[in-house]
Amino acid sequence: MKTRTLKTTLLVFLIATASLAGCIGSEDEKETPDLEDFVIAYSVKDDYTNVDENPQRLASYLSEELNMDVTLYPIDSEGAALEALRFGNADMAFMDGGAAWVGWQQYGLEALAADQKSDGRAYYSAHAVVLKDSEMAAAYLDNDSTTDPFSLLAGKTSCHTGWLKSAGMLLPMGFLIGNGYANVIGDSGDVESLRDTITNFFSEDSSIPDSGTPYYSYSGAVKCLTEGVGDVAFAKDSTVASYCGNDNATDNLDWCLPESDYILLPSYGNAPSHPVMYNPDFMTSETITKVQNALVAMKDSTEGASILSDVLNTPAISATNALDHLGSYGNLIEDVPGISAYYSTKFSINETVAPTVSNIRIAFELKDDYTNADENPQILADYIAEQTGVTVTLYPVASEGAIIEALRFGNVDIAFMDGGAAWVGWKEYGLASMAADQKSDGRTYYNAHAVVLNGSDIAEAYLDNDSTTDPFALMAGKTSCHTGWLKSAGMLLPMGHLISQGYAPVVGPQDDIESLRDTIHAFFNENASIPDSGTPYYSYSGAVKCLTEGVGDVAFAKDSTVASYCGNDNASDNLDWCLPESDYILLPSYGAAPSHPVMYNPAQLDVQTRTAILNALLSLNNEMYLENYTMQGQTFTGCYNTGSHMVDSTSPQNQCGDQILQNVLNTPGLVEANTQDHLGSYSSLISAIPGISAYFDTKFEIAE
Repeated sequence: MKTRTLKTTLLVFLIATASLAGCIGSEDEKETPDLEDFVIAYSVKDDYTNVDENPQRLASYLSEELNMDVTLYPIDSEGAALEALRFGNADMAFMDGGAAWVGWQQYGLEALAADQKSDGRAYYSAHAVVLKDSEMAAAYLDNDSTTDPFSLLAGKTSCHTGWLKSAGMLLPMGFLIGNGYANVIGDSGDVESLRDTITNFFSEDSSIPDSGTPYYSYSGAVKCLTEGVGDVAFAKDSTVASYCGNDNATDNLDWCLPESDYILLPSYGNAPSHPVMYNPDFMTSETITKVQNALVAMKDSTEGASILSDVLNTPAISATNALDHLGSYGNLIEDVPGISAYYSTKFSINETVAPTVSNIRIAFELKDDYTNADENPQILADYIAEQTGVTVTLYPVASEGAIIEALRFGNVDIAFMDGGAAWVGWKEYGLASMAADQKSDGRTYYNAHAVVLNGSDIAEAYLDNDSTTDPFALMAGKTSCHTGWLKSAGMLLPMGHLISQGYAPVVGPQDDIESLRDTIHAFFNENASIPDSGTPYYSYSGAVKCLTEGVGDVAFAKDSTVASYCGNDNASDNLDWCLPESDYILLPSYGAAPSHPVMYNPAQLDVQTRTAILNALLSLNNEMYLENYTMQGQTFTGCYNTGSHMVDSTSPQNQCGDQILQNVLNTPGLVEANTQDHLGSYSSLISAIPGISAYFDTKFEIAE
């Protein structure tokens, strides 16, 4: 317990004069013990119209219970409470969750107690609320661990309670960002990046209401969901029951649906009640225990219970500590971009926006020697190092399986992967995507299609504008042309569609990939073309050739296949077996095959570092190497930055962003991509393939 300067002086004086006591006073006189002082930081009003609310009642009560001289230290903000505890001007303060978290993380403050909610808890749980007929509700209620309702929130319209509200924004966004569902868009040190992060992961129409508008607050968020403005509302556990679950229906708000129409997804964190904070540097364990016991016991006395109700607005106080009370909350909000900078404005804390690691590690398949030096991935590593300000090293890998293992166990921070391996990493080990490379047309995917000939019964069923004629159902018994065994657009995606939609029941064991061959033969026929490499009907062109030559009735390929081989303006550029392009009909796409994503492990890579990496990767898109280019009357050669409009005329050509993209990554560009948007369509189809997980595990040699 700290000792005030005045008290120390008085104590020394009393000791020095003790021997004179018999001369200046009666032997029967007793010295009144000097009480230790204890100070509570509290927001105090100049005048209380209701005297029962005066916090002096609390000070007087604790003086009696602790046998201490308890006084109030006036404060006018949470920041002032932090400073009072930090510098020992107060022993204790009642604080809100955000300020308490800052004090705990930045200044080592601790919690000894927390006030209770009306139900006796010292927290409330945060939930995403969806309607029971939504795909998110179905994914949550289907008892299938591979269908993740939170992934399905990507692209939906969200209903928040307001800007930077705990359960309505900070906790859900911290969860989505921290667990790799959403990527931070912008500066990880700027809280305004959260707005762009929300509208990027959800949609541009997401509701972030201002105070006083119809969809503000907990009730407003659920109203936003109910009225179809949004697809998911973020609220606390009691919200729906409070507004729409009353026994007397007239007590519910007029916009409410029946309570059973609302589904609360599993809670991802708790918002804490007001904790009682202290500085362990200035308080002994004995005093901590005394104060804690006194606060907890207040509910058991008439005066104590009255003070709890009138002054502290709580039914009781529970003993706790900072980790138990603030841990769940802190683990989530620390991943919100710019949260430290935001609180810095309020509470004067330090902030940093640089990566938190000293070395960023990239998994990459390396060659012993590069005959073309421009293809050396060390150029990419050096570029990211310059952008982030930290060392970047390459981690050699020889296979997609090795990449998964490296990310899984934290040996690397990021990796460029193919779609199949990325899917396994996502579904089996919780890996996530931060970016994806682009195809030549700028897309990060290609669509998979069934191709049939114009005039066939399948084509007519598609073109007749009659919803009762289903072209996919008419494929039963036909001869199919696949691109090869277990190829994405040529087999996995179409068969995943046919199986998952009930057209083609699986024949054979569900955990054996060979069941797929039997399923193909059973739904189509025994003559289905599943060609080996090097045979005439292998690959995309081979599948369409198989259809064209009458060997099969339907070919499975990607969206650009027919146009690439049979749709050139100069007919001589088409393959010799081609029919006119109009003779081929592409049925509606049933799924997309993803480009190569940039994957990471959200359990290993912190948000700040991964945002710095993402921004570095995306900055590659802003650079192009120009030779003898004239702009504003000046001719130059060098690396031109389209954002800053600066030209680097000294660095080698191969260090310019567009050159690195082309030579090292073999793509025209990179874009931000979350896992659900990039892999979701692919995942929903190939998950239906029998034995696909076991096949990939064997292929990638993944040890359990």
